[in-house]
Amino acid sequence: MAELQAMPQSTRDLPIACVEGWSANAQWTGIVLADLVAAEGGSPDSDVRMTSLEPPGPYSRTTLPARHARDSATLIALRLNGAELDLDHGYPCRLIAPTRPGVLQTKWLTRIEVVGG
Repeated sequence: MAELQAMPQSTRDLPIACVEGWSANAQWTGIVLADLVAAEGGSPDSDVRMTSLEPPGPYSRTTLPARHARDSATLIALRLNGAELDLDHGYPCRLIAPTRPGVLQTKWLTRIEVVGG
């Protein structure tokens, strides 16, 4: 967490659109995923795999295709509406990729891996 908090932070007003039909906007603050990938030597053509603390199941891991990972609006969020994320919203950090459905906004991230590219 300390390493993520020490990186440059960006704030974006972004929606989460649920497949159940609702949508909500919020102010998210965190690291632009494309910047994190670049800082670790990854290519903009790389997919990014997210692993969650969530028990094994369909949403405990996701692979974010490169076109979403390089989008400057995609964040690894540490804050929501100016406050540290709480457990319900994905503490310690979560993916916010506004071009993907809300169910794929992986919470409780423990691992971020650059794959392919």
